[in-house]
Amino acid sequence: MSVNVGTAVDAEWAGRLGRTAIDKRPVTHRVEVRADGLAGDERADQAHHGTPGHAVYAYAREDYRWWEAELGRELRNGRFGENLTVSGVDVNGALIGERWRVGTALLEVTGPRVPCVVFRNWLDEPGWVRRFTEARRTGAYLKVVEPGVLAVGDAVEVVSRPGEGVTVAEAFLAHHGDEKLLRRILALPGYDPRWDTVALRVLGGVS
Repeated sequence: MSVNVGTAVDAEWAGRLGRTAIDKRPVTHRVEVRADGLAGDERADQAHHGTPGHAVYAYAREDYRWWEAELGRELRNGRFGENLTVSGVDVNGALIGERWRVGTALLEVTGPRVPCVVFRNWLDEPGWVRRFTEARRTGAYLKVVEPGVLAVGDAVEVVSRPGEGVTVAEAFLAHHGDEKLLRRILALPGYDPRWDTVALRVLGGVS
C-alpha cells in the first residue's frame, strides 16, 4: 500500500542518541532495495537498527486500523516508522525464515519490532510501550536476500515458508523471556544473529 523512507534528524526526545529517522514518509517512485535497506532511507541508531536483519520493516494496514480504533485517531502510512505498509498479508503470523517477493526484491522475515523510548516519544501516547507490547501487533523486520526494486502497488508474494517454525508474534514472546520459543528460534537454520544477544539475556547464553 505504501513505500516509506525517512531522513535522520536531530530530536531532543530521541533518547540518548538524540537523533532519529523514525518519521518515514511515502514515496511514489520505484525504490532500489539494497542489502542494507531501501535507497534513500536512513537509520540514525545503527547499533539497534543497522544490522542486515533490520534492513526493512513491514507493518499491516489492518493493524493500523485496530490501533486507530484503540487510540481514537488516524494513523497515516509510515507513522510507525515502517518501510512497507502492506494489506492482506499476515505479518504477525509470518514465520521466521519466511520469504517474500516484493517487486524484484526477495526479503526474509527475521523477527518482530520491539518498542523503544524513541517509538514511545514519537507516538506520544500514555503507556505506549506497555500497550504496544500487550497488543502483540508488532510488524516484522526483514533482511534482503536478493536486491531489487519495488514500488507502491507491488504484490507481496510469499514464495517460501518453513514447514514449521516460530511466528513473528511468538518471537516477540521469546524476546520477552519465553525460553521454549527462544530455543526453537535458535534451532532454526540461518536465524538472525541478534537472537544470540537475546539468548545471553534470557538463557545466559546456553542454547
